[in-house]
Amino acid sequence: MNPPFIITVGVRIDALWLLCFNHLVETEAYIALGSNLGDRELNLLRAVAEVGKLPDSRVTALSSFYETSPVSLVKQDNFYNAVLRLTTKLNTESLFTNLLRLENDVFKRIRNVVNGPRRMDLDLLLYGDKILNENHLVIPHPRMIERRFVLQPLFEIAPDLIHPLIGKTVRELLGSLKSDETVIKI
Repeated sequence: MNPPFIITVGVRIDALWLLCFNHLVETEAYIALGSNLGDRELNLLRAVAEVGKLPDSRVTALSSFYETSPVSLVKQDNFYNAVLRLTTKLNTESLFTNLLRLENDVFKRIRNVVNGPRRMDLDLLLYGDKILNENHLVIPHPRMIERRFVLQPLFEIAPDLIHPLIGKTVRELLGSLKSDETVIKI
């Protein structure tokens, strides 16, 4: 099948078309990490290492760690949170599946209480400028703009990153956030 466009001089842009839709092109994804069970700092460090071992991927930025108050109504201990930037050739579905696998297999996550305590929570916040709304995966993460424990570490590594749906930078989103969350840099 031919690409849907041709240069006016009559030369087809097959190579450019393939490059634009090539699954091997790298994308920057942003992933939030959170832990409030066990050794929270060690859990975050291990999660960074595990995410960095994903195929065709590398961690290219990591925020400081923050101690944060839980936002759910479930009584539980404070979290340690961070955000990392992952440069990856994985598509959204594959990356999301791998993050769930890490939560379940490496950190033995049990999902018996909604927003309950967990050894590791890995949330895919952003994947390039992609907008996706499937029943099991929404990108950008639908609640990221309401959460200081996400925006503060994200601001540290990407203050001028633009939210693809809202069109505001992380700096602007954080500056306008109304939240009583406690977020303390460790």
